[in-house]
This record gives sequence, structure tokens and C-alpha cells, in this order.
Amino acid sequence: MGQTIEVKSVVLGDVALFDTDRTMTGQDGHGFDSIAAAQAEATTAARLATALFAGESAVNHVFVLSNQVTVRRTGEWSEESVGKTADVIRDFFIFYEENRDAPMQEIEG
Repeated sequence: MGQTIEVKSVVLGDVALFDTDRTMTGQDGHGFDSIAAAQAEATTAARLATALFAGESAVNHVFVLSNQVTVRRTGEWSEESVGKTADVIRDFFIFYEENRDAPMQEIEG
């Protein structure tokens, strides 16, 4: 159940911007400075932020607005850390392990 999210990223200093093909919030953005702050909410943005904080210990801020996710971390972003963070976002809506990395299927109308 669920489909992978297409993610494109760009790094600007200690911030990485992730552009997705799915909307995570409405027009109001949600920012989180810690995993505890994210866990205190029951929104989609908070659940994604919780997963991002848990997946990368250097993450110190997550901001989610519509289909964009901004992640700040201490230290520099490496190719590996960008990829790991993008993978968390990509697989966020996947509920069953067998659906991970499965190709997207076209819906017939």
C-alpha cells in the first residue's frame, strides 16, 4: 500500500531543500526544531519530521510546506546524507515493505 514519492534535492550550505511530487501540508507550513516537538503533533508534517529526525541524527530543523521539505543539519551535507534523507521522504507513504522501490504504475482511467 502506498507509492513512493518522487524527490529532487538541492543543498544550500547547511540546508537541503527537497521538492516532492506529493503535497504534505496545505498552504500553512509546519516547522520543528526537535523530534520531541514533532512527536507532540499528529499531522502528516509532524510524522514526516519525526521520521527525518530519527533517520539522521545531525538534523536540527525540519520545515514542511505543501510539497517542499526543508531540512537543516549541523555539519555539511554529504551525498550520502542527502540520499538517506531523500529516501526517508521517498518512502514516507509506503506501508508494506514489498512496495519499496517498486516502479510506479500508471492508473488506467
